[in-house]
Amino acid sequence: MALAHRYALYLAPTGPWREHGSRWLGRCADTGQALAPLPGRAEFPREWTQAPRHYGLHATLKPPFRLRPGASPLEVDAAARRLAAGGSPFKVELECETLRGFLAWRIADADTAGQARIQALADAAVRGLDPLRAPPTPEETARRQPQSLTPAQQAMLARWGYPYVFDTYTFHITLTGRLEGEALAQARAGIAAFADPLRGQAMEVPGVSVYVQATPGADFVAARHYRFDGTVADAAGAAYLQGPDAA
Repeated sequence: MALAHRYALYLAPTGPWREHGSRWLGRCADTGQALAPLPGRAEFPREWTQAPRHYGLHATLKPPFRLRPGASPLEVDAAARRLAAGGSPFKVELECETLRGFLAWRIADADTAGQARIQALADAAVRGLDPLRAPPTPEETARRQPQSLTPAQQAMLARWGYPYVFDTYTFHITLTGRLEGEALAQARAGIAAFADPLRGQAMEVPGVSVYVQATPGADFVAARHYRFDGTVADAAGAAYLQGPDAA
């Protein structure tokens, strides 16, 4: 029997960061449709962005999970609404950095207030949705390569199903897969060039979003955006929050 849908609570980039980042990856997470690159972007191998394109432009708060037996997609929706209801809008300053071999937008070191807000939001997301999470399969755990993780990351993987939460969490909006050498340098230069218009612009964080993977191997799409002001906006995957989860 096929594994059920996977759900994740993400921070969906907004404003020009969303536009530029989505076109860099080549796919819109809200519609699932392919996007043409921004004018003037240097050509590069599409495989450089294949991994983040699969997940859609985002920053992880609660990593992807399948529902435990008896849990409903409606409970995912309710948990996301509760989390959003406890928040308020804020902004973060971003910069491009290398993280574990890939390139990502991360919160600038100087933006300590933004880092604190994001950390608190991610911590609340992990705790708030974890009662709905099914344990990872042995295959899913093995893909995390636990032997290569630190003891702290191994402990997080065992308890929360993901190695990078709480004290091991690092906010990031992934822009490439793992690269090295000249490819990493070229990708960094390409990101710098296409993101020039974003320099000095803080990114608004108005809420949180649920993304859905409908079938194993399928691309993730946004399902619903939950604003801190209590409003919601549906996207391509909204139907997967409205009925029983299919196995």
